[in-house]
Amino acid sequence: MTRLLFGVTAYLALLSSLVLLPVAALASNCIAYVEQRPGVIPVSFAPVQASGSVEITYVGHSTFRLETPAGVVIATDYNGYAGRGSAPSVVTMNHAHETHFTPFPDPAIEHVLRGWNPEGGAAVHDLTVADVYIRNVPTDIRSWGGTVERFGNSIFIFEVADLCIGHLGHLHHKPDAEQLARIGRLDVVFAPVDGSMTLDLPSMIEVLQDLRASLVIPMHYFGSRSLDAFLAGMAGDFDIRMSRGPTVEVSLRTLPKQPTVLVLGGG
Repeated sequence: MTRLLFGVTAYLALLSSLVLLPVAALASNCIAYVEQRPGVIPVSFAPVQASGSVEITYVGHSTFRLETPAGVVIATDYNGYAGRGSAPSVVTMNHAHETHFTPFPDPAIEHVLRGWNPEGGAAVHDLTVADVYIRNVPTDIRSWGGTVERFGNSIFIFEVADLCIGHLGHLHHKPDAEQLARIGRLDVVFAPVDGSMTLDLPSMIEVLQDLRASLVIPMHYFGSRSLDAFLAGMAGDFDIRMSRGPTVEVSLRTLPKQPTVLVLGGG
């Protein structure tokens, strides 16, 4: 029922934005869509079927290492280091600072997905690798001088094991109705909670309340002050859990019944 309600909400938000989603997005299991054909509004709700678990390891800063049931290894906001183990098959990067990308990715990495388009305009990713489907929702970022770089960041969505996992990247503004609709229903979301270099904490908390993911994993915090402030702001609507280790196994069956913030250690 929760998935159905969120799908309807996303669909209505999408209609109100008056922006049509690209046909390529129709592969997604996480959202309701409007196709680029007048008068045709296909809505998709995926059946709930458990199919393994995803191993999530917090490497540090904004980098997580994901391993899918089929063995695909993904590193988010890759800056040249992806944690222990073999080189990932897929890396995502964002353009805010050099701690979120590298111009010299390991040549062993098969898929390097930049969250910005070096040639201008928005980056568009629509990729399936074994058992994971990867797409992105572009957002803007601020430069050091305060100017705006259009589409310099991407929210990457990983659809795997019947889970929808989102990485907000270096988010600098609240997503609008169309962007929220394109993000869709998330089961797990990685959120930057520094409160200054990215989105301010009250706005970030509002975004996460809107997304209402089952599991929120904070990242991109510098010391305990911003993390503690974030946890205090989330405590009214979310359970708070602390983990000593950096790794958690997540599956559709093991998602918490109550929306939960999980702080992974070792990052």
